[in-house]
Amino acid sequence: MNHTSPLTLPNALTLLRILAVPFFAIALWYGHHWQAFILFAAASFTDLLDGFIARAFNQSSDLGAVLDPAADKLLMTTAFLLLAFRTQGMTAPIPVWVAILAITRDGLLSFYAFASTDRLSSSKFHPNTLGKVSTAVQLIAVSLGLFFNALGYRPWMDPFLPEMYWLVAALALLSGIHYFIRATRSAVA
Repeated sequence: MNHTSPLTLPNALTLLRILAVPFFAIALWYGHHWQAFILFAAASFTDLLDGFIARAFNQSSDLGAVLDPAADKLLMTTAFLLLAFRTQGMTAPIPVWVAILAITRDGLLSFYAFASTDRLSSSKFHPNTLGKVSTAVQLIAVSLGLFFNALGYRPWMDPFLPEMYWLVAALALLSGIHYFIRATRSAVA
């Protein structure tokens, strides 16, 4: 970890992602679905970019280890809430029960990480493979939901999105359970 300065390029990109969230939310709320999709895609790209830069140029920091997942949770929670809320002009909403499961899982995991005694340790924020897969599927589902809302209703969407949302829900449950089993075992050991 680079402990010299918290003001790194990856942290600046993460802050940009956080600053994009209200603009994304406003665009989605008022039915500007193309703008919402573009903002979400750009914010997601900064997530990939900040991780790459942090690893490639040894710019990882303890602040980044906390700030990056917090930015991700803020963006995804906002997207799930507003896509489930069925805002203006929405043709491809996320079912409320799927949003509740995904948000609850992320909230509980975040609470556990912050309630830990060494909460600023970057090792607390390393997700397992199942958690990464769950997050990737959530990202794909939200991206598709935003894209399909921007396109407007198309009959071919009907069978596709429900299966994607079931997969999001199943992975949220499985990865949440797996995380708590892993955390319990490490606490006992």
